[in-house]
Amino acid sequence: MASGENSKYWAIILGASSGFGGATAVRLAKDGYGIVGIHLDRQATMPHVQQIVEDIHNAGSESIFFNINAADVVKRREVIEELKNKFDNKPSIKVIMHSLAFGTLKPFISKDKEQMTKAQMEMTLDVMAHSLVYWVQDIYSNNLLAEKCRIFAMTSSGGHTAIPYYGAVSAAKAALESHCRQLAIELGPLKAGVNAIMAGVTDTPALRKIPGNKGMIEIAERKNPHGRLTTPEDVANVISLLCKEGGEWISGGVINADGGEDIVSYVG
Repeated sequence: MASGENSKYWAIILGASSGFGGATAVRLAKDGYGIVGIHLDRQATMPHVQQIVEDIHNAGSESIFFNINAADVVKRREVIEELKNKFDNKPSIKVIMHSLAFGTLKPFISKDKEQMTKAQMEMTLDVMAHSLVYWVQDIYSNNLLAEKCRIFAMTSSGGHTAIPYYGAVSAAKAALESHCRQLAIELGPLKAGVNAIMAGVTDTPALRKIPGNKGMIEIAERKNPHGRLTTPEDVANVISLLCKEGGEWISGGVINADGGEDIVSYVG
């Protein structure tokens, strides 16, 4: 097992099986945290999950992974009960990361009727935004949230720009940023640091589902001052830095983890 101050604490990663969540799980394991991974995977993608678990163990940390729908209230409460027993009702969760990427990519307006429905809009907002609040509520109310905790939620430039087919996800990202601001206020007495993390364009499974993703990648490679795309490891390293002592004073904002990509408005 890892040694040091962090080894007393755990990080819960919502969306731990790939992309930002997977990379952050491994990075925080190297920092000494135990990892609670929440993911939803079928048999075809389980080998990648198993590799992440192996990397966590190779870092000297313990892990518990749950293959569930993170937006399912019954499953969420079952996980919380298991964690209460695991941690002997002590406030052991120091980091919460929300990296759930499951939403409907459709236009709001379409002549061929393939437009966003009420159910799809509500599902997207529930999974990609509101679920953060519900997990934090349950972790806090069950006395599992440690003092000086850090809470991170993955947003994107879609939270303040318009992208084709991305309308419901854009709304979710904007709501997620708002939720971070509110949680930063309400968890202030716990000395919590709560922030949305805005990554640059990153070649993840979630990006590959967005129509026009190849063009997004090409533009980002030209825009980014570093001359490359953001990687999940870049974001994981930023989160690791924000988890260090004193990082709790950075709270309530949107942190750009994009190498300066978002500030570039034009590429010749």
